[in-house]
Order: sequence, then C-alpha cells, then structure tokens
Amino acid sequence: MSTPASAHSAPSAAPDAGTVTDRLVEANRSYAGEFTDPGMDARPVLKVAVVACMDARLDLHAALGLELGDCHTIRNAGGVVTDDVIRSLTISQRALGTRSVVLVHHTGCGLEQLTEDFRHDIEREVGQRPAWAVEAFRDVDQDVRQSMQRVRTSPFLISTEDVRGFVFDVKTGLLREITPAV
Repeated sequence: MSTPASAHSAPSAAPDAGTVTDRLVEANRSYAGEFTDPGMDARPVLKVAVVACMDARLDLHAALGLELGDCHTIRNAGGVVTDDVIRSLTISQRALGTRSVVLVHHTGCGLEQLTEDFRHDIEREVGQRPAWAVEAFRDVDQDVRQSMQRVRTSPFLISTEDVRGFVFDVKTGLLREITPAV
C-alpha cells in the first residue's frame, strides 16, 4: 500500500544523520535484516515491461497492483522511448521473455516545462553539448502516442502487438488509456 511521503518510515533526517545516501544505506541494513530470498529469477512473472517517468510521485507497483517479480520497470525523465529504452526492452523480450509493453506518462510532467534550450544551457555551462535529446513535449497524449509508435516500429523487438500507453493523473491516481496513432 502506498503512503504519502510524510508517512514514510525512512530513517530520521536529523542534521547529524549524514547524507541522504548514508540514510539510504542505513535503511538497506534494516531491510536486509528482514530480507529472505524470494527464490525467483530475472524473468518477470507477468511477462510485461513497464516504461514510465522517473517522477517521484509515481509508485508504479502500487498504482498497477504489481508485486515483486511481476514486471521489468524501465524509468527515465518523461518515460520517453529512447534508444536506451529500446535496448532495455530488447533485452527484456529476447533474453527474459516479456511480451507486453505498458507505457506510463503522467500529468504535470517536468518535461512539459523544458525545451531543447536546456541542452544549449548545459553546453554553455560546461563547454560540451550533451549527446542526448531532452525529448521535451507540450502534449502528453501525443508523446504517449509517439512512444507507442517507437516501440511498435522497432526492428529489435520481437513482440509489439501488446503495446499500450497511459497517462497517470498525479491528482487522482487514475490511468487514462491513450488511443494509438493510426
């Protein structure tokens, strides 16, 4: 069950508690103390890969009713289907048996506020232009359609029949399915 961020049982954020990473490592020690090997391999039980935005408001397992071992989860800024996402999906399908792809974008995405100028700003600051595209967008529905199309037309994927895209509403928690482009 998902809980609000303020209700997390994370270690104390006291000023002398160290860095955030130190707190995460300490939380892992507690987790490992109660951990038992689930006895499963890397093949997802439901044979599904979920591609989603990295936004901290998306608790994908809770929102989709998933348990440990059910799916592969691939996340990046915007949930955009990039070359690296295709790489991960190809490995997921060809080596680990997934057959379905679920794409989850969301309302209020930070990429809706950026433009390719972000790359130019970085180039001015560090003296080198990033090799990657920002993949900013203005219309989340259209971006989901574009992502579905990128998956469906990839020559590297062996299963592109069950590709569905959704927009997660960060205010209600509901998914809205997006009709693919024709």
